[in-house]
Amino acid sequence: MKKTEKHQEIYRTLHQQGRRARLLTGISHLLDWDQETYMPSGASGVRAEQLELLAGITYAEKTSKKFVTPLSKLIDIPKGTLIAKDLTPEQQAAVREWRHDYIKAKALPKKFVEEFARTTSQSILAWRSAKKEDNFTHFVPYLDKIIGMARKKADYLGYDQHPYDALLDEYEPGMTTADVSKLFGNLRTDIKGILKRISSQKEVDDSFLHGKFSAEKQMEFSKDLLRQLGYPEEHGRLDLSTHPFSLAPHPTDSRITTRIHPTLLLQSILAVLHEAGHAFYEMGLPQKEYGSPLGDYISLGMHESQSRWWETRIGQSKAFWQYALPLLNKKFDKKFDRISVDAFYQAVNKVEPSLIRIEADEVTYPLHIILRFELEKGLIEGSIKIRDIPEVWNAKMKELLGVTPSNNAEGCLQDIHWSMGAFGYFPTYTLGNLYASHLFEAFEKKYPDWEKRVSVGDFKFIREWLTQVVHRHGRLYSSQELLKKITGKKISADAYLKYLDDKYTTKKR
Repeated sequence: MKKTEKHQEIYRTLHQQGRRARLLTGISHLLDWDQETYMPSGASGVRAEQLELLAGITYAEKTSKKFVTPLSKLIDIPKGTLIAKDLTPEQQAAVREWRHDYIKAKALPKKFVEEFARTTSQSILAWRSAKKEDNFTHFVPYLDKIIGMARKKADYLGYDQHPYDALLDEYEPGMTTADVSKLFGNLRTDIKGILKRISSQKEVDDSFLHGKFSAEKQMEFSKDLLRQLGYPEEHGRLDLSTHPFSLAPHPTDSRITTRIHPTLLLQSILAVLHEAGHAFYEMGLPQKEYGSPLGDYISLGMHESQSRWWETRIGQSKAFWQYALPLLNKKFDKKFDRISVDAFYQAVNKVEPSLIRIEADEVTYPLHIILRFELEKGLIEGSIKIRDIPEVWNAKMKELLGVTPSNNAEGCLQDIHWSMGAFGYFPTYTLGNLYASHLFEAFEKKYPDWEKRVSVGDFKFIREWLTQVVHRHGRLYSSQELLKKITGKKISADAYLKYLDDKYTTKKR
């Protein structure tokens, strides 16, 4: 057998092993989805055991000799030097990413991985109860253990400057705490300036978006909307959960959820658009590469760019509501008969500091993320104590947004992320906004008539463009490499700030 043929055979073996690990991860995702949607509350104990068991089995697959032996024949694992230089450029990239994943996985002891899975499963249920009862004290023991494990995880993974770097790298490879601090510092200053200019404008009337709206009709409209966007019913579901999310065990199996607000119509609609963006990314990944890095998403920041794209750049555009308002009006028995598209568009884009992150407008949204980033950084480095979280949270809300929560349920207990152990995740939401703005500049050059097409319900060309430029590449490029390839620019806050300034203070809305 020729050397090239041998390397191809080894690569196929490695891909098969990667596929086994990915299938196990998909099963774990299904258990997570069930826990957040239909699982009876009394099953929480056994679910924690199930997730712990699966985490251990998956860990074993990712670090087994069956995986590392073929990998070591294609790349020098300690040094990172490629051995199989006759592989295609795409395969070489996959091998390098497999090595990166293996080193990360091997750094964490199996017992730690299992314990982390069990602890977070229990913690999610404790958080849900604490939020419902507005009882932060009830959540403290769980959060204390998770933060301790997050610090230990950072030590296992290793870092150069700050322990938060190791956790951030799990979600946004290559990004550091210093990078985020610099980007967020610019955003903090400039967004406050934009808010000041907006405050001098006439107040927007959004009263017609408040009131009693049938939960059943909200779900019906959301499902109708998903069909119009091109979300395939044979491969996807929409369900309810405490906190909206998206999971994809496979590109042909998408699970998204929303949260119905009985008096705020827009929240569920925007949540569905957001989660659909996540789903389209997963569905756009190449199925034949499932189980290899070429069939996986680049980063959570790039993932968030897709969700924020559909939620804000499309879902909060005037063109979208030229199409969607008549449908919404029909669904809710002509409730919006007297509301013009212009008035509806103004209401959808009303800027007003609020307490809840997922209900925040797109101007103040980054300030919610900056708050969480600063809190997480302080908790991991030890400069903020767990018992002081409510006080620090409220002080930062007042500083950044000028509002103060009246209780912890609408304050530090509002997000599920800490109960999941997802320290390092929050920055990716705002990184997603920045990435989406860079991508949208390229999109507008390609389709200067995009608004005209969206206004008549044409969304297919958007999905196809995103699949072509982002989804189909898997992890062939890093987030920064892909942005540079598509836009010719390095990441900055400039495109996002220009978009906000143009939309809210410069152009006539």
